[in-house]
Amino acid sequence: MPKVNILFEDDYLMVIDKPSGMVVDNSSTNESRLLDIASDNKSETLEDWLIARGNKVKRGGIVHRLDKETSGVLLVAKTDEVLENLQAQFKDRKTKKEYLALVHGLVEAPGVVEGDIGRNPGNREKFIVLDEGGKEASTEYEPIQSYKFTEDKLKEIFSDYNKIQMRKLQNMGYGQFTLLRCFPKTGRTHQIRVHLKHIQKPIVSDEKYVGRKMYRLDKRFCPRLFLHARKLGFYHPKDGWMEVESELPEDLKWTISLFS
Repeated sequence: MPKVNILFEDDYLMVIDKPSGMVVDNSSTNESRLLDIASDNKSETLEDWLIARGNKVKRGGIVHRLDKETSGVLLVAKTDEVLENLQAQFKDRKTKKEYLALVHGLVEAPGVVEGDIGRNPGNREKFIVLDEGGKEASTEYEPIQSYKFTEDKLKEIFSDYNKIQMRKLQNMGYGQFTLLRCFPKTGRTHQIRVHLKHIQKPIVSDEKYVGRKMYRLDKRFCPRLFLHARKLGFYHPKDGWMEVESELPEDLKWTISLFS
């Protein structure tokens, strides 16, 4: 299993730097676990890892979730009382969450996406912004840096493409990206991914929301979903407000390095 790093730990809680590719809890992984069993490859969830370390709180003390492919800061409680306290903070929107996302296209100014989110009627594994029937959701974002592949770099990444294929890439404007800082004000499933897709700025290498063709292109230079939970602020049950940060992982740093 991927290595789990501990960013902070005391008698009350633990802050995990969750690796990409790790499922958070057992309740959200039924389908993937069945596949693992069928292939004789039983993957360990973060919940399994926490229980193995001796955490006896329900669900291993996990306070909130991150998607399987999303990396970064995740909060774990060590007692039932602390779990209740921290979950209430998330519910009452007292926490401060910051993510980094590399998206397609040029984003020149900060903005906010407000759109209720619900399951996609055509594909129950995906979520969409709904006019009615969804759950309230709000995501603020601001651009950090814009990037564009040079013609030489595109030729290097797509070295097997002929002239016609390369012209198609250029005509579709492929190669322009923006690194965003995202601040979700609510905590809906796939929220940042769905909201950025909604404004036509999908996250790079997002298999569910970027589109099949674009995903195949993205995977040539970005090995996985470029979404990282960079910072989490919350009230420690004894010590007051604290913020914990996670560095951008090496695989995503490598992707960024390709633009230099």
